[in-house]
Amino acid sequence: MKYIKINVSDNVAVALVDLQKAEKITVDGVEITINADIPAGHKFALTALPANSHIIKYGYPIGHAREDIAQGDWVNEKTIKTNLDSVLDYEYQPHEVSLDIPKKDITFKGYKRANGEVGVRNEIWVIPTVGCVNGTINSLAETLRAETQGKGVDAIVAYPHNYGCSQLGDDHENTRKILRDMVMHPNAGGVLIVGLGCENNQVKAFREMLGDIDESRIKFMETQKVDDEDETGMELLREIYEVVSKDQRVDVPISELKIGLKCGGSDGFSGITANPLLGVFSDFLIAQGGSTILTEVPEMFGAETILMNRCVNRNMFDKTVLLINDFKHYFEQNNQPIYENPSPGNKAGGISTLEEKSLGCTQKCGKSLVKDVLMYSERLKTKGLNLLSAPGNDLVAATALASSGCQIVLFTTGRGTPFGSFVPTMKISTNTALYNKKRGWIDFNAGTIVENESIEQVKDRFVDYIVSVASGELVNNEKKNYREIAIFKTGVTL
Repeated sequence: MKYIKINVSDNVAVALVDLQKAEKITVDGVEITINADIPAGHKFALTALPANSHIIKYGYPIGHAREDIAQGDWVNEKTIKTNLDSVLDYEYQPHEVSLDIPKKDITFKGYKRANGEVGVRNEIWVIPTVGCVNGTINSLAETLRAETQGKGVDAIVAYPHNYGCSQLGDDHENTRKILRDMVMHPNAGGVLIVGLGCENNQVKAFREMLGDIDESRIKFMETQKVDDEDETGMELLREIYEVVSKDQRVDVPISELKIGLKCGGSDGFSGITANPLLGVFSDFLIAQGGSTILTEVPEMFGAETILMNRCVNRNMFDKTVLLINDFKHYFEQNNQPIYENPSPGNKAGGISTLEEKSLGCTQKCGKSLVKDVLMYSERLKTKGLNLLSAPGNDLVAATALASSGCQIVLFTTGRGTPFGSFVPTMKISTNTALYNKKRGWIDFNAGTIVENESIEQVKDRFVDYIVSVASGELVNNEKKNYREIAIFKTGVTL
């Protein structure tokens, strides 16, 4: 197969392999002559498209023709322009959702925490209240790893960041909330929080923000108040290690999984293979009683009405409208165009407009009803499909998903990326060529969906793999120790 026409109403098709100029392709019984070399993942016109006419993909307009486009022409960002413009008014038009997905008795080996939450890892984290002590926390984590040889726990990790001081208002609170969410995350069996002493994010106030904690697992050190921060820090870490190293995995129902849905370095196959695979998985997990979270609000623009009309009630619709329009106002307040989103890598991979990107991106959340909408740094509280306010930036969005309580982030990509957040960050390739080239980055290949497997067959293997990862199998970012956090910077730096 050399092409795919995704929806019967589409007037473009996607090349599955590189197409050559003058090559002849038959689509729906019509022979089409290709007018230019067209890279795999890119679009070509199935019929003549006059200037200003809609370009249809996924059954929806993804923009309009800048100029007359002939049948067989390459359709890309040079010949197509977005239809989107400014803040919109929306009308609630709920769609019925009926998913007939049977329940299965699936369990994984997880860590039950005293507060009822479940972790898929049992790690010790060293978290700074402020970037001034980044060197100290890195040294402490390295020393404990050397002492213990990593035995008894899944990992010992320091998470440096640049914030915690010289921030004001909501910007300061965002930092505190993300750090709070990390400290309370079930993948952390124990945490040492390290402060300096003179920062805005004071250790005492941060401790109060946490509420009730297990003081044998969560400890604090203010480096300006101790004689030797290395000696004191190691004493505290050894106490934490003694407790955490005794934790054991137990059987846990799959309904306890909370999974983040993310994409980055997308290409023309993202909306055909990997993102629909995540959508099928999301619907399956929700049918088992589990939860998924979709974020990247700017990459909902152009497909937001699909999500709005799947909201469980009018209140959730109103929250989704606020989610979308607040992010548009954020762009306007910073004097930036709202719809200038596809990156150079996206365009090179075959994505021409934000509508096209968004219609592909939102497929990650399947067809389930939207049960709740979360603000940035807010923790998941409602089972099912949730939407989360965060930007499209890969590190910031993945950190936000993990902070909301996701034990694993699923990350689809057509271009590839090695990064990892503070939870297992599983990379799913949209195409087999990327999987074969970057085995040290990519954990699962969805490219076979357009080769020799149905999406249901791939989904079954995918579920098995996720259960294995939840039970302790490491993904590539963990094997390489690529772990980091990025906090959304929204305000003035003093």
